[in-house]
Amino acid sequence: MGRVTERRRVIRVRNGVAGVRPDTLVAEEPLEIRLNGKPLAITMRTPGDDFALAVGFLVSEGVLGSASDVRAVTYCEGAAEDGSNTYNVVNVQLAPGVAVPDITLERNVYTTSSCGLCGKASLDAVRTATRFPLRPSGAAGGVRIPARLLGELPDRLRAAQKVFDRTGGLHAAGLFSPEGQLLDVREDVGRHNAVDKIVGRACQAGLLPLADAVLVVSGRASFELAQKAVMAGVPVLAAVSAPSSLAVDLALESGLTLVGFLRGPNMNIYAGEERITW
Repeated sequence: MGRVTERRRVIRVRNGVAGVRPDTLVAEEPLEIRLNGKPLAITMRTPGDDFALAVGFLVSEGVLGSASDVRAVTYCEGAAEDGSNTYNVVNVQLAPGVAVPDITLERNVYTTSSCGLCGKASLDAVRTATRFPLRPSGAAGGVRIPARLLGELPDRLRAAQKVFDRTGGLHAAGLFSPEGQLLDVREDVGRHNAVDKIVGRACQAGLLPLADAVLVVSGRASFELAQKAVMAGVPVLAAVSAPSSLAVDLALESGLTLVGFLRGPNMNIYAGEERITW
């Protein structure tokens, strides 16, 4: 299996003085996800938690809803030309009776911000595909989180980023309880992969839907990340940077609480403000 970090030679310049030294970089390798042996998708990821990443991706695609939907997850042997295992190809075998989606080049993909889909069609696709519709933000028994506590979560997430400290090149996704307890954290070169790893691990543990959790992500909140939160039943998504316009539209459409520019006591609340208390 590939390593999370790798060492490379670098010429480091400080105050006009150059010197040669090794540098620790985050690893980036392709992962091909297969469904019942058929190629489905390829993503560039940081090796590690590959099975969870594949399962989480399939949750966001609406294929999986629980651990019982999966018969097995394995690396594909003979993925390299010489027959060796590259550990870069994962196959998810569905359990008997689980519907297999039509896997073609024209399949209904609405998961990436670069797929060319936008507007009402994308919003409808997520709303109708999710198995875990969000409870109304004002519903009794729903998640409530104090604004002060919410503002502390990015620092708690940053403190848990072990690989970032060595590389400075990883995104992170953290799952918190409404009381601020860190439930899980994953790092990856792609923030969407970090979220898939979080969701996949929850699915494997039988914890979906994540109806009593807060998802915090480094960087911005794209439509893709909002979609993954909705598909996993997460009621609150907070990002340290800006959301996209379509992410806000999806949050309003689905009942997701969406927070951007979360930095200490400062934040912008774009949707679902009823879940945040003052």
